[in-house]
Amino acid sequence: MIVAVVGPTATGKSDLALDLAEALSRPDAPAEIVNADAYQLYRGMDVGTAKVPPAERRGIVHHQLDVLDPDQDASVARYQSAARADLDAIAERGARAVVVGGSGLYVRALLDHLDFPGTDPTVRARLELRAESEGRRALHDELGRLDPAAAESIGPSNTRRIVRALEVIEITGQPYTANLPRQEYVRPAVQIGLDCDRETLDARVAGRVDRMWAAGLVDEVRRLASAGQGGTGPGLGTTAARAVGYAEVLRWFAGQSTEDEARAAVVANTRRLARKQMGWFGRDPRVQWLDAGSPTLRDDALAVVRAAETGELSAPGAGLVRRSLGS
Repeated sequence: MIVAVVGPTATGKSDLALDLAEALSRPDAPAEIVNADAYQLYRGMDVGTAKVPPAERRGIVHHQLDVLDPDQDASVARYQSAARADLDAIAERGARAVVVGGSGLYVRALLDHLDFPGTDPTVRARLELRAESEGRRALHDELGRLDPAAAESIGPSNTRRIVRALEVIEITGQPYTANLPRQEYVRPAVQIGLDCDRETLDARVAGRVDRMWAAGLVDEVRRLASAGQGGTGPGLGTTAARAVGYAEVLRWFAGQSTEDEARAAVVANTRRLARKQMGWFGRDPRVQWLDAGSPTLRDDALAVVRAAETGELSAPGAGLVRRSLGS
């Protein structure tokens, strides 16, 4: 059974994943960790993503870290293929996989039935031309006839998603909603969510930003940005430059804020990210929520794993604590 540690940023997911990997290892088959954080895929983005340094990984093998240059765009479909291959290899070794990360779509892509239909540039170009000539309302009406559920969820103002939905329908011959993720694991898994009250989380976020500043976040962003401006290295691409911690420092470098303003923005945007992550994982009834500040967190998590393996988790989401963040 795959063990996944999920939840908002700054709740201690990496530390718990390391603890579980150690506890679930056997002498002949040590557990291995698979990253599910979109920005930890990038080489050189270490401080700002809270990536566990190699010296602190306790000798545990990690997958899906440092697999992209920061000028590349991350792809959920590409991640799904590569990370599932890692899970296959870990299973073949008879070892335990511990997935950890707060990127909800990446976790779902790895654990759940989620298909990524291809694209057809010709079909998309034709639909985009129709959106310009006929208006997005006409395309939304067409989507409503072909897939009412998709039209209701997308709404008439989102041209990009309307075009994508019609493209998928034409390519696959199926409703767009048929390709949306289902809360159904592709292999046995249990998700452990870390939660804490809003005041505690806000304090954790502020402390994390303080540590990142002290650990050299500003120098890291400067090095990555300058690498793409005539220096050696690829530099920061569009996707990487949007990461919280990097985007705010880049705006400071561009003269759009002061250092103090950039630092305050990193704190505020990290808190906003945590709320968004909690909303995503909070909608999944299968997540077993634990108190991130519990002094017995490791044992609590192991109890969830054992209960999942023995079938004692009779009700989805029957975790040991109620979700409190944002409530």
